[in-house]
Amino acid sequence: MCPDPESMASPARLSRRAARGLGTIVLANCCFATGCAEPAPLTGRVLVAAIDADPGQLNPAITTNGGVHTAAGLLYDGLVELDSALKPVPGLALRWAIEEDGALYRFHLRPGVRWHDGERFTAADVTFSFDSLLLRYHARTRASLAHVIAAIEAVDDSTVEFRFRQPYAPLLQQLNVVEAPILPRHLFAGADPLNHRANRAPVGTGPYRFASHRPDVEIRYMANDDWYGGRPDIDHVVLRVIPDPGSQVLALEAGEVDWLFGVPGPERARLRANPAIRFIETSVNPGGSNCITNVALNLDRPLLGDVRMRRALAHAIDRDQFVERVLFGAGRAADAPISSAIPFAHAAGLPVPAWDTAAAGRLLDGLGWRRGSDGMRVARGVAGIEDGTRLMIGFTQFPSYAPYGDLLRAQLRAVGIELRLVSLEQAVFVETVFTARDFDTAIISYCNGTDPEIGVRRMFVSSSIAPVPFSNAAGYRDAVMDSLWDLAGRALESDTRARLYRQIQELAVRDLPYLSLVETRATRAYRTRCSGFTSASHFAATARCTP
Repeated sequence: MCPDPESMASPARLSRRAARGLGTIVLANCCFATGCAEPAPLTGRVLVAAIDADPGQLNPAITTNGGVHTAAGLLYDGLVELDSALKPVPGLALRWAIEEDGALYRFHLRPGVRWHDGERFTAADVTFSFDSLLLRYHARTRASLAHVIAAIEAVDDSTVEFRFRQPYAPLLQQLNVVEAPILPRHLFAGADPLNHRANRAPVGTGPYRFASHRPDVEIRYMANDDWYGGRPDIDHVVLRVIPDPGSQVLALEAGEVDWLFGVPGPERARLRANPAIRFIETSVNPGGSNCITNVALNLDRPLLGDVRMRRALAHAIDRDQFVERVLFGAGRAADAPISSAIPFAHAAGLPVPAWDTAAAGRLLDGLGWRRGSDGMRVARGVAGIEDGTRLMIGFTQFPSYAPYGDLLRAQLRAVGIELRLVSLEQAVFVETVFTARDFDTAIISYCNGTDPEIGVRRMFVSSSIAPVPFSNAAGYRDAVMDSLWDLAGRALESDTRARLYRQIQELAVRDLPYLSLVETRATRAYRTRCSGFTSASHFAATARCTP
């Protein structure tokens, strides 16, 4: 008998009755989605991984959304990949040469690669992916490369050249499946890439092929027999949608899933005592590496356009509490706009406003926001605002970021600011923040990558103010900032780049378009019957599981 779906924490609580390994697995016995069919049994080695939301679409070239990259990373490849030390190694490109002092990169593609539908992979797929997808819709690639690329040309079917307007150092760090997944030209050419059927039934070159998708329930992949890296040992990967983190942990403990991309802080101690479960601690994620959780302040809002208000908010925030109460120690307080995991560019000792509620109060008083009888701030002589109006600021978040919103609301309340929490699903959040720009503040994880050009530039340059997901959400414009980024991007000497990035961060701390909260680390968990995982997009490609 099927249980009542309303009584279940998530679809993942369904019983998983099957032999493991080489046997047959029935992944679910009931179907609650309207019109969905009973799932077919899977044979062979099966890995079940939990994801916290249905990604909606599976094209990582048109977004930097972590949920899309987490779900889709196994399907695609980049020209290069990054090894465990984050050094570039061959991917779809077998070898490359750098000429003209870094202004020309020539890539020789791996022979014999075919798309999952059997079509041959060629250099035309690479040029199309960059010109029509990545440089238009992928926020990190667009912000870092669009302004410096002169041309990307297919010399022949197996050779691609990237020509820059001036020497450019970081390119090889920007060509893996996270930053530059390659998609099939023969499917997308001449069509709208944002609403293409191949976003829902994708075709890649990666270690796994798309099999099926039951919205809000599960996505199934099967091993690609022809992958250039060798056929994966695991025959099928099932991504089970389990929105509640606690339910994910229970499913792992019960053997209903084998892999978690993240573990809630309160559950880690209990899981560590379980001999059937192991962990990977990493700052590398399918959606990007070296991520910083930021509060983006919409500078188009008159209230937040005054830097004194932004500085008051900064003084009201205790970053250490976020490390303790939200991350449970899996990270560190952010002390600069660039991650400390990029040591040559991270600036130490910046005058970041410290937690100081008295300083926050003085700034708010000076702006005309005075405490009322209930301790909350109201307008007294604020231009354009009626006296007595409460100081209320909106805070837009994904549902999974609710712990951040709850803690920030408590911290701001201590200085008399009321924070109004607005929780939006991913697609609505992206539309609201980056297209409509209908928000006051928003919490965003900006993954920095291994070089500031990859993931930080997009936050600050004015050309990145666009309806592109995870671009310059603050709407920050400063001509000096733009010029500093241009100088840093074309500098080749690390000392020169470090000096420029320090100036960039000093300017960012002065103007505070973002409040950087914490540098995050992820805790992966998996059952010991499996081993050989990696931490990023191709996490299951090298894994093995026993029955």
